[in-house]
Amino acid sequence: MRLFRFFLAALTLFSSALAVDIQKSVIVSYPEGTPDSVLDQAKDAIRQAGGQITHEYTLIRGFAAKCGEKVLETVTEWGTKYNALIEEDQVASAL
Repeated sequence: MRLFRFFLAALTLFSSALAVDIQKSVIVSYPEGTPDSVLDQAKDAIRQAGGQITHEYTLIRGFAAKCGEKVLETVTEWGTKYNALIEEDQVASAL
């Protein structure tokens, strides 16, 4: 019985270690008039979660990032007041 409990505990620890946050490439943009502090807060949260800012845009108020899904949920919640648009980065082509 003890061996079964030990095995069950080890299996639980192993499965939780495998629950890795999936990395995504995204573009985060905000409308004109959004304070710089909002963008800085979002970028800092992504960096602290182990993500990286891959590009900062000058024509639009936003940036591109590679980060986990969990931090994207947080950034999305913060951005609802400012109508943030978070979309997955994709290859675009003209036909």
